[in-house]
Amino acid sequence: MPLRVLISGAGIAGPVLAWHLSKIGARVTIVEKTRSPLPHGQNIDISGSAITVVKKMELLEEVRRCNTTEKGTQLIDPQGRPFACFPVKEGAIASATSEFEILRGDLAAILYEASKDLPGVDYKFWTTVDKVISNDDDCVRVKLSNGEEQEFDLVVAADGQWSKVRKQCFTPEDVTVVDKGAYAAYFTVPRLPSDNDLWNIYIALRSRIIGIRPDPHGTSRVIFTLMPCNDRQKQEWQEASRGDRKTQEELMRREFADAGWQAHRFLDAMGQAPDFYFQAIQQIKMSKWSNSRVVCLGDAAFAPTPFTGMGTSLAIIGAHILAGELSKLDDGEHVSKALEAYENTLRPFVEEIQQIPAFIPGILHPGTAWKRWLIQSLISTMSRVVALATAIPWVSQRFAVSAEANDDGFKLPPFPRFD
Repeated sequence: MPLRVLISGAGIAGPVLAWHLSKIGARVTIVEKTRSPLPHGQNIDISGSAITVVKKMELLEEVRRCNTTEKGTQLIDPQGRPFACFPVKEGAIASATSEFEILRGDLAAILYEASKDLPGVDYKFWTTVDKVISNDDDCVRVKLSNGEEQEFDLVVAADGQWSKVRKQCFTPEDVTVVDKGAYAAYFTVPRLPSDNDLWNIYIALRSRIIGIRPDPHGTSRVIFTLMPCNDRQKQEWQEASRGDRKTQEELMRREFADAGWQAHRFLDAMGQAPDFYFQAIQQIKMSKWSNSRVVCLGDAAFAPTPFTGMGTSLAIIGAHILAGELSKLDDGEHVSKALEAYENTLRPFVEEIQQIPAFIPGILHPGTAWKRWLIQSLISTMSRVVALATAIPWVSQRFAVSAEANDDGFKLPPFPRFD
């Protein structure tokens, strides 16, 4: 009898898992709370072994085609003048901008299109897991928001950092939220003729950063980040992160009105943005990723924060590993064997990625003018050293590693069904 799998969440991890499970003959149902795949989302990059997974799925060229067009990263002063530039070098990993830079919405669309018509895959939009009725040795019984009650051999919580499925199937003690003391807001603004094809980063005073990045759709993506400087400010931002959009926008306008550079332009456009997103930067760490026949995947299991740049890659790798271990089960074997192997294989790499140095993000959010001068001087020196090194052929060749060849320290295990 084919493996019956329910996946909650059609973002990144869910469709990758569905694609793989279809190849082993599973019957996969994906539920997603939105009416259709969302086109929204900021710049993300695919790196390490995640590139290998996408290549195995024969989607790498499509990802390249949807590249954000970003040519590199530069830091700028309050007048918009660059003082440190890190251009993309094709086929290498020495740039702050990835060779495989793509908008999250574009990647989600690619993965959806690649998986939606595969045998055994059924997407149900505007549908969620209303209740996990039972989770035992025999099956998982769930009630969906459309009123249906169904039984599955496995339920996968791939519904994000604040997973509702995880909340039903794991205790509060199983989940640790690690606050990184920073907040971020992301949204799209109209592109101006003066906008360039670089990720422009402006370090404002009082622990604030503003950035703007190009996209392939004729608009630009804006990022604001802030680290509260005192208890009052921290309480305001904590409350806003749990509040509505109006409250969040009002706080943004108050806090960034005097930040300088193009803050006013971005704040004026914020209200019309269709994709405004505000969040506290927090990690998710779980003592265990599975409970009987329910397993967490992607941000639901191990959100690493945007500071690592690895959230998307971990989701892709995790889906591949989970499907690979399920593919090794013999008829009649309990899925818990595969879930245990999935966690044992991936957890050490996840924990390594989640070890963010204590000085991050604080070092990039200076509170005073002299601290800003110091960090800007260090970054400027670094950019000159990198430029000098890459200009010397033998040095460049010695340290160059192509994005496709780099595995970020995690080599995919062999899975005959997918290799």
